[in-house]
Amino acid sequence: MTDQAIRNGKLVSLVYSICDQSGNMLEQSDLPVSYIHGGRTELIGGMDKAMAGKRAGDSVRFALGSEQGVGPYDPSLTFTDAIDNVPPQFRHVGAEVPMQNEAGEMKTFYVTKIENGQLTVDGNHPFAGKELQVRIAIQEVRDPSEQELSQDSLAHSERPSQPS
Repeated sequence: MTDQAIRNGKLVSLVYSICDQSGNMLEQSDLPVSYIHGGRTELIGGMDKAMAGKRAGDSVRFALGSEQGVGPYDPSLTFTDAIDNVPPQFRHVGAEVPMQNEAGEMKTFYVTKIENGQLTVDGNHPFAGKELQVRIAIQEVRDPSEQELSQDSLAHSERPSQPS
């Protein structure tokens, strides 16, 4: 394997962790995740720029402000109702509740609180409005196979035109 730098068109494999400002682990991948740099995969706020030019074996750390990550927290996506109005399968914190708006679009909400006979669901991404610390360890940088290139194109054609 040659020592290749990350640039558009290269397949990059990495492991990562995302923590909040207090160092609490929010998400971690110890198994390598691969994507084609500059391809169809959208990376969280500026991750692609932070990795450009790096090589296998390099590590990258950077901070993301609340606006750079998944965006601000939207209080209008939080709803509270009497627990008796909620089907039993959703009556626990962490439950995923699929909801449909008037336009027929589906969105997943999460049960975030049950208190005093009330249940609260939240449609915000769990990272919304949070300052994030991202750590990346680059495992591999190489030319993608034809199959990997076609999967990248297929993933793009199946994605909605607007990010959720």
